[in-house]
Amino acid sequence: MDTLYQKFYKGFYLRTGGFLPTKPLNQNIYPGDFFQIINGEIMILGNIFRKAIVGPEQVIMDYGLKLNPANWNFSDGVTKPYAGRESGSNAIEGTFEFSKQVLKFKEPGSYMFKGEEPESIKISNWSDIKDELIVKLTQTIYSFRELYLVTECATNASWTLAIASHKHAELEIATGDENYGLVDIFGHSSSRTIQSKNIEYYHRQDNRVPSFFKARKLVVQQEKLETFISELITQRMNLQEWADDFFDYNFESSQTAHVPRYTEQAYSSVLDMLQANQLNPNTALLYFTWGDMSLDDIQKLFITYGDE
Repeated sequence: MDTLYQKFYKGFYLRTGGFLPTKPLNQNIYPGDFFQIINGEIMILGNIFRKAIVGPEQVIMDYGLKLNPANWNFSDGVTKPYAGRESGSNAIEGTFEFSKQVLKFKEPGSYMFKGEEPESIKISNWSDIKDELIVKLTQTIYSFRELYLVTECATNASWTLAIASHKHAELEIATGDENYGLVDIFGHSSSRTIQSKNIEYYHRQDNRVPSFFKARKLVVQQEKLETFISELITQRMNLQEWADDFFDYNFESSQTAHVPRYTEQAYSSVLDMLQANQLNPNTALLYFTWGDMSLDDIQKLFITYGDE
């Protein structure tokens, strides 16, 4: 899977209120799963319930929460230049009528998604267990510094997705079911593909596979991050003075010397620079908190290293 899917993942996150598809697609994912993003893929490492990191009596689960269907039917760069009823004939059935629709995809990565009857399962008392999880996942059971944890997953009675591989891609579909008339037939169980052109991915899932999720991620407390960045900037400002005193060499100062731009991406350095035993079960909550997955995390799903 390459960057052709990136537009779909970003659109999915924005349209569904923060849900994401798994990567690879169709991977089962459940509340309590924890994972890392490695070489552009979601690598599930375990589940907090299956590994008894927290007990089932500590957690309240909400099942079958209805989601807004309008948020699960969307597209980008797709037009519908034709939809109509046509007739055909064959030796067995004689003359018959069918509905046909043509979909045109503007550019690589243009997509259409349709989910039916979306609902979710979520951990409803997250606030009761989040601090305990920080201590156990970073100190007493594991020593994670970067981690995502699924708090909610969503299913659909069915869903259909088409993604274009090149510009001017086309998908022509039809159904013999008279109930649909001239309405949109993309995603209906009775629709069949007549022909396709330059389509990278076209799939219909007919059961409630938990392939969509919301997750929290471990992040460094903002106060610790700001203090760390401030100290780094101060050190850079005094660097030339220190170098002149320490080295027996006449370095010349450059007026255009690069000053690094420290952002929240420096959060891992905060932990790397801690002195031995400064981070422990008693101080873990001073350094870690939970944040929501964001568009920056989606970007990580499309950064790969080395050969596939």
